[in-house]
Amino acid sequence: MNVVVDDELWSAVGDPIRRRMLDLLLADGGGTATRLSERLPVTRQAVAKHLGVLDRVGLVHARPSGRERLYEVDEAQLARAIAQLSSVGAAWDARLHRIKTIAEAIQRGRES
Repeated sequence: MNVVVDDELWSAVGDPIRRRMLDLLLADGGGTATRLSERLPVTRQAVAKHLGVLDRVGLVHARPSGRERLYEVDEAQLARAIAQLSSVGAAWDARLHRIKTIAEAIQRGRES
């Protein structure tokens, strides 16, 4: 099983703060860096940098909202990330099953 992985996308969602940001944006239907910083243990500037990473990989998109930018999750890109995660999970399940089969065969050989 050959899985194509988008390293930039995985790097972006690999950070726990960015995953929490995605959760908050999905739950709230969007948000600004200021609103997110009020709910996260990082500064507004750090939130803005994290949003920049998520924007570069297409997981969020921004539009002007007064003096700030309103960020919303790109559900198609999020679905792509979820599909990759599922695919990688299935590939590792298959690998682990093969390892288990080999280990069981070795064990049976030792018992004979």
